[in-house]
Amino acid sequence: MAGKIQIMETVLRDAHQCLVATRMRTEDMLPIAARLDDIGYWSLETWGGATFDATLRYLKESPWERLRKLRAAMPKTRFQMLLRGQNVVGYHNYPDDIVQAFVSRAAANGIDVFRIFDAMNDIRNMKTAIEAALKTGKLVEGTVCYTVSPVHSVDYFLRLAEKLADMGSQIICLKDMGGMLAPYAAYEIIKKIKSRISLPLHLHSHCTAGLAPMSYMMAIEAGADIIDTAIAPFSQGTSQPATEQFVAALKDTPHDTGLDLDKLSKIAEYFHGVRRNYAEFESPVNNQIKTDVLTSQIPGGMLSNLVAQLRQQKAEDKLEAVLAEMPHVRKDLGYPPLVTPTSQIVGSQAALNVMTGKRYSIVATETRNYVMGLYGEPPAPVSEEVKKKVLGKKEPITCRPADLLKPGLEQARRDAASFASSEEDVITYALFPEIAKDYFLWRDGRGERQQAARM
Repeated sequence: MAGKIQIMETVLRDAHQCLVATRMRTEDMLPIAARLDDIGYWSLETWGGATFDATLRYLKESPWERLRKLRAAMPKTRFQMLLRGQNVVGYHNYPDDIVQAFVSRAAANGIDVFRIFDAMNDIRNMKTAIEAALKTGKLVEGTVCYTVSPVHSVDYFLRLAEKLADMGSQIICLKDMGGMLAPYAAYEIIKKIKSRISLPLHLHSHCTAGLAPMSYMMAIEAGADIIDTAIAPFSQGTSQPATEQFVAALKDTPHDTGLDLDKLSKIAEYFHGVRRNYAEFESPVNNQIKTDVLTSQIPGGMLSNLVAQLRQQKAEDKLEAVLAEMPHVRKDLGYPPLVTPTSQIVGSQAALNVMTGKRYSIVATETRNYVMGLYGEPPAPVSEEVKKKVLGKKEPITCRPADLLKPGLEQARRDAASFASSEEDVITYALFPEIAKDYFLWRDGRGERQQAARM
């Protein structure tokens, strides 16, 4: 049984990704930074996941500048980021040199803890990122993506955790991105991992199905050391359980977090006001307990974005049909855990199947690449019928996907020479060429001038 429970606060990353489509601006984070830094969290999640893309694409902000500003404003607290293994903060595999450069600059700009996962739980896709992070001297959370399927057993998760420990991970994270981890399953898995691996265990979940608070309590009894929570105004629904909820629940017990509820209440008061600024990105779906997630398995961070995408296409009424189709697509594709990018692959293909009325009559490029093996090895074989329909006579690859990629950083440096002003700019361009170019032109004032010249 664990002693004092440590807290990672998610309000600056996953919480707003889940509830307001990743739209929180840096200007709404900085005024409360000093108070956050004074709480004594084990870590603050400040970066990674979808925030890198969203700051550039939607907010016209530099993600690197956000990190530097937050680091300057909060010098005491560990900063944590979510890193998608070989996918970095993007949606496909990148060459090793880009992964290594990104991790190096992220550490230099202020990241202390790298939570590294792969959507397929394919450790080949985590190896380069883990090695790069360890080389910086920072902490590595090797991550097991939790899911439910005929092939995902307690022993499966244990074997994966053991492999991550052998690769040098200093912390094991059990990542329940869909909020599907039931209380007794949490107890069984964590008890087994803790009995075999003498590393801290960090649990991440979502309240989508209403299970997370109960699962956290059982996980604590089983020996979990760190839990992810969000300050109350950005908690619950598709986000994490409330920070205050667990500080209060564990007070005066052997698991007491030691955090101050009065200080937390002042932070909550601030974020109540902040959330009102993002009302246009709210959806009732993100604020409900929806046990149908146990069927669709859609992660919290994706649900708000899927709703926004369907709304843009004036097809929000198709949401339930898309959610119902997702488990069928997932089975066809070999039961991948649904987390970026596999959640988007399965979700997009499910939407195409629903919108066209004929399954796989249109196959997304990402689905084709998945079946080809370009995202890694599926947990179970892909349906032969779907494989034939998608690939024809082609055969999937069997090597690590990144082994097929040539180094890309120097080419990105040459391509971005006219608008990149730092190594971070080069890396940003290497990850998102078109989005980065548009942002750089806008940042430098050239975007407006070019548009005016065309008028």
